[in-house]
Amino acid sequence: MNKERVLKEFFELVQIDSPTRSERVIADVLKGKLQAIGADEVWEDDLGSKIDGNAGNVYGLFKGNKEGAPRIMLCAHMDCVVPCIGVEPVLENGVITSKGATVLGGDDKSGIVAILETVRVMKEEGFPHGDVQVIFTVAEEGGLNGSKHMDPVNLKADFGYAFDSSGRPGKVIIMAPGQYKISSVFVGKTAHAGVAPEEGLNAIVLAGKALAQVKDGRMDEETTCNIGLIQAGNATNIVPGTCTVTSEARSRNPEKLEALVKEIKETFERVAAENGGSVEVTLTRAYNPYVLTTEDSLVKLAAKAAENIGFASSCEGTGGGSDANFFNAMGLPTAVLATGMSKVHTTDEFILEEDLYGTAAWSIEIVKEAAR
Repeated sequence: MNKERVLKEFFELVQIDSPTRSERVIADVLKGKLQAIGADEVWEDDLGSKIDGNAGNVYGLFKGNKEGAPRIMLCAHMDCVVPCIGVEPVLENGVITSKGATVLGGDDKSGIVAILETVRVMKEEGFPHGDVQVIFTVAEEGGLNGSKHMDPVNLKADFGYAFDSSGRPGKVIIMAPGQYKISSVFVGKTAHAGVAPEEGLNAIVLAGKALAQVKDGRMDEETTCNIGLIQAGNATNIVPGTCTVTSEARSRNPEKLEALVKEIKETFERVAAENGGSVEVTLTRAYNPYVLTTEDSLVKLAAKAAENIGFASSCEGTGGGSDANFFNAMGLPTAVLATGMSKVHTTDEFILEEDLYGTAAWSIEIVKEAAR
């Protein structure tokens, strides 16, 4: 591994503006890099036009040189959360940050750099390996849309790893929740608030009574619910006739998730009816949970590779979704690997320089270990 190259490339990539659905520039840059490294195939799907974006998912395939070695997929996403325009990275005392007005973009360009260095070293050293597929997704932030709408025909691996978690290299995410989006429109009756308020039914109050009877926050170690948005009213002199409540529910346990959203829906409907109003509840499944075990071969491989290079390995669950949720749903077993990214989605985001190198070293060792 070439540390100077890794650091230089990370600085290069975080300075490329790539907000969600505007990944055109970085997609072209990455396709060029994959071709220059020597990928046997490089292609981009047409997803951009389907999700109102300007780029699709980028794929690269490096054919193996050892018969019988497993085919591995390495994935990271190209987009960043805002504010991510005009990132100015700074390295000081072994810590990489932005100048403070933007996120750094280590989520997920730390993963991209690790993958690029892996296939470069693979080509330079010529060590034994199976097929390695590289996938750089679009629109991961805000809905996992790059993987959600991906055609499974593009997946050409036996198992995979998504480099997209906080924590030190060596941490493997083996469980992640499924999620429902819940949109609830409470309907009351409008009236003049000063002249005839008794003729109205305040939809905000109606929603408030319903919300007071549902669970919020952490239910248990694998289940959460959050009331995220409340939208209603046009003026103080009008009794609001509608109130929209947008919420979410997550759980790594499918039965618990279904039970929770059912309880929320039934509670909202009951309370609205008891108070003379109504509610229209729309449940939208955002993504399914995935659960791997420490006995799964891809988990054992990642842990063994970490230990080979002196990293402590751990297997954990998370409360957030990633592209791995959809890859697993498509039948491609995929674990999420930590890259060292910290305080992501904030202007305080940072990554340790040593974790940037450590993630690349871990990724390289995974590919090597898989072929042994």
